[in-house]
Amino acid sequence: MLELTMTRLHEATVLLYALSVLLYFMDFLNNNQKANKVAFWLLAIVWLLQTIFLFLYMARTGRFPVLTIFEGLYFYAWVLITLSLVINRFLRADFIVFFTNVLGFMVMAIHTFAPVQVESDVLAQRLVSELLLIHITMAILSYGAFSLSFVFSLLYMIQYDLLKRKKWGKRLQRLGDLSQLERMSFILNGIGVPILIFSLILGLQWAYIKVPGVHWFDLKIVGSFIVLAVYSVYLYMKVRKQLYGKKLALLNIFSFIILLINFFLFGSLSTFHFWVT
Repeated sequence: MLELTMTRLHEATVLLYALSVLLYFMDFLNNNQKANKVAFWLLAIVWLLQTIFLFLYMARTGRFPVLTIFEGLYFYAWVLITLSLVINRFLRADFIVFFTNVLGFMVMAIHTFAPVQVESDVLAQRLVSELLLIHITMAILSYGAFSLSFVFSLLYMIQYDLLKRKKWGKRLQRLGDLSQLERMSFILNGIGVPILIFSLILGLQWAYIKVPGVHWFDLKIVGSFIVLAVYSVYLYMKVRKQLYGKKLALLNIFSFIILLINFFLFGSLSTFHFWVT
């Protein structure tokens, strides 16, 4: 009975999330401040419910929920909501919250409606390791930072296009200053890259200890280093080559596409990262 109630509550959370994103979209189209406020509070309720689910799940399983694709996607969605609420609190960047949670809702929907693979969960139970937990958690946190950076670059491109076409209006003002959007994108990538480096180091160490005969040229491992390389190139081009503006934003969007390919495609083809299959 309790499990059924929790399932229904989880489904209600997804519906509240969808309603929040819809209201943010209405605000985006019509500059509706009332819809914006309601959407924000709905999002806060979703975050609270997600946090409760996370703690209940940890109490039931006795571990941090990141060892399967479904757990990882749920934690990823929670990270996106948390970061968007924090940014909205300090920057009052309403559209950042909207675009970030469009992405977050997509992740949440995948988590909710994809079929659960019992085998992956059973295997995950046998491979519980503090080292593995830290590795996966840090990887997801870095992906969260890269995702928000992508949102800032996407907004930069929208703002750039509006300015180029001289489309003045409230929406243009609320998108934020181009320099601020670029700066926040850079800062988030600057945070994400070192976290990803630490994650890869710990992941390789765990694989060396726990998975004898691991294939070091596995697609997921190679793909993770490609992601690190493209984001490192982004930082290098910004800091050393003084690249800025539209070209830098496009480079960041391209980097995020590589990240998605690595997470979904390379993960499914991997013989090593079975937790994402």
